[in-house]
Amino acid sequence: MGSRFKQHRISGGIGGDDRFWEALEDGELRLCRCGSCGAWQWPAHFRCGRCGSWEHDWPLVEPVGTVYSWTRTHMAFPRTTARAESVPYVVLLVEVDGTDGARLHGVLEGPADALAIGARVRGTIHPPADESLGYPSLRWALETAEVSR
Repeated sequence: MGSRFKQHRISGGIGGDDRFWEALEDGELRLCRCGSCGAWQWPAHFRCGRCGSWEHDWPLVEPVGTVYSWTRTHMAFPRTTARAESVPYVVLLVEVDGTDGARLHGVLEGPADALAIGARVRGTIHPPADESLGYPSLRWALETAEVSR
């Protein structure tokens, strides 16, 4: 069975991150790391920017990290009309633990009352959906919000 995201692929990509999307569709978070020098490669590339190696590993990464930045969306843009009923929503840029600063986007689930730069979050992986344009997605929740539930 092929990966669903490939049916909706955004044109212009080089495919260096296909393993990321395939793993996410399988319910796993995997990020690219150089098989030679061990440097994290995110966004993924076919060649290591540090040592030039073409060999890469895709280790399993726990979806936890720290909010690096965030924004609140108040309208549905032309490519996000499937999210119109969710407006307003918050998108986070999260620095993933143990990856030398790799940052991933995802929508915030739950209340944003305690949202701040540096807040701890935990991600959950969601299967491809119309609102994510056929791609699997990461959604983040504040760790303090999980504790208070």
